[in-house]
Amino acid sequence: MASTTTNGEVSVADYDLVQKLAPHLDRHMIFPLLEFSAGQLLDEETGDIKDEKRAREINQAKFSLLKKTDMTDYVANLYCELEGLKEPPTEYADRKQKVFSQLEKYGQETSKITELLQKEEVVNNLRSDKVANLEYLKKDHNVTIEMVDALYDYGNLQYSCGNYTDATELLYRFRVLSTDNDKVAFATWGRLACEILNMSWDSAMEELQKVREMIDTKLANNPLAQLHHRTSLVHWTLFPLFNYDKAREPLLELFFSAPYINTIQANCPWILRYLTVAVITNRGRAKNVGVQQKQMKDIVRIVKQEAYEYQDPVTSFVHALCIDFDFEEAQQQLTTAEEILRTDFFLVAHADDFVDSARHLIFESYCKIHSRISLKDLSARLGLNAEDAEKWIVNLIRDTRLDAKIDSKEGTVVMNHPPSSVYQQVIERTKGGFFRTQVLSAAVAR
Repeated sequence: MASTTTNGEVSVADYDLVQKLAPHLDRHMIFPLLEFSAGQLLDEETGDIKDEKRAREINQAKFSLLKKTDMTDYVANLYCELEGLKEPPTEYADRKQKVFSQLEKYGQETSKITELLQKEEVVNNLRSDKVANLEYLKKDHNVTIEMVDALYDYGNLQYSCGNYTDATELLYRFRVLSTDNDKVAFATWGRLACEILNMSWDSAMEELQKVREMIDTKLANNPLAQLHHRTSLVHWTLFPLFNYDKAREPLLELFFSAPYINTIQANCPWILRYLTVAVITNRGRAKNVGVQQKQMKDIVRIVKQEAYEYQDPVTSFVHALCIDFDFEEAQQQLTTAEEILRTDFFLVAHADDFVDSARHLIFESYCKIHSRISLKDLSARLGLNAEDAEKWIVNLIRDTRLDAKIDSKEGTVVMNHPPSSVYQQVIERTKGGFFRTQVLSAAVAR
């Protein structure tokens, strides 16, 4: 939860989740989050830095993050910027030369196997049996296990240099041939990272599925390792979740599956912010409305359960609207939530969509309990002025074919709540009676 200042106000910066997300992300994935934070400090009109101290802290964080990688030129430039130097120390030039030498060495060691895998006749002779493949390559083409392992080392080095396209191809070739299960697992995670950083979302989704299956099967006898790996996967999944529309529904299905929702509640409740935004903004585009409604009910239940552990204005909006039915508080939380979304790397592009979908929720909830609503009152609930609120409601009625009309003279929205038929009432009551009978029968059987 965010800390409160001495005057009782809570800063939007206090809801920044970078420090909670970072331990579960690869260092190359943390870098774009820091770049985004740095961009937030620039004045949109002048381009000047609004907070020099904070900007230096971010640059220091970048340097600490990347100094263990082989992105030597960028790290050298960061060091010069931090220390006020025109030229970097000679150690950076030496390190750069060392990296080039390693790249050349691995390039030579893997050239033969790379050429072989580009030949159609060789690829056609490969089977699903890796042992047989290695035997074939060893017998017919003098390929050694050391050459295969060199692909792994070369891929890791390319990744460390920030060459993600080359890295993913090398790790793929290694994974096709290697029988080392541990290294194959690392290569799969590595390929997922590469595809995410390359923003190749279709490939990323394929690798994500492989990682998921790997966690479910190979770590089945180690629940603690499963928990840690699922926690990491949940965090890595945020990239495609909010950048690739086709990933939204399959990833929401993953998040709401028992192993992963339990992981979120037990190990990373702050993910509820992202899950809540994903569900609410998915209202108008979900293919299966029933699934979306169930996910919304699940979010409400989980937000209520986890309120003691994690809260922010996004989850507090859901709590105020769907649990407390406090429309005034919901509007206040929505206003703050919008500010927070505009400063969140993953959610900034979805802020307008979230606010619009949230207003739909407020409107629907308000209309369920009122048959005639003052436009002035409703505009306050929606956080809009009277004119904008009227336009928004007109568009909503037209787009959703809502059974309502606006009485301009009275300044009200009139809702038509048709009474449910006697038959429907009998069906609903029968359902309840049947359920209670089942409960009583089960209790008697014990």
